[in-house]
Amino acid sequence: MPGNFYDTNILLYFASGDVTKAAAAERAVDLGGAISVQVLNEFVHVARRKMGFSWEDTHSFLTTIRALLTVVPLTTQIHDKGLQLAERYNFSIYDAMIVAAALAGDCDVLFSEDLQDGIRIESLSIINPLKRSI
Repeated sequence: MPGNFYDTNILLYFASGDVTKAAAAERAVDLGGAISVQVLNEFVHVARRKMGFSWEDTHSFLTTIRALLTVVPLTTQIHDKGLQLAERYNFSIYDAMIVAAALAGDCDVLFSEDLQDGIRIESLSIINPLKRSI
């Protein structure tokens, strides 16, 4: 069943104090979908290091997000697909792994600000919810 996948930056905006970006991210997340373990890890890194989240706030946010979205586990198959995507599309390895996880999760939309809005990668369409109304 096709669905939505969320890049780390969407979760970061969802948790941010920027009212406009947080609202756009919340509208996207309200549609439901999936994230990967990598997205969770990247969120923790930025939330703790750059956003000043306490461990308690970090755990609270993760609990909420994991209740709202399905988590796609990292596998060697996703890793191998990510390597292929990085090579083919000249993506950073981190972006390629997120695209690979979205494809593995049978998603048809990847919400991201990092990748070019409107491009299609195999069966996956990239949408920047900060540029488009959802």
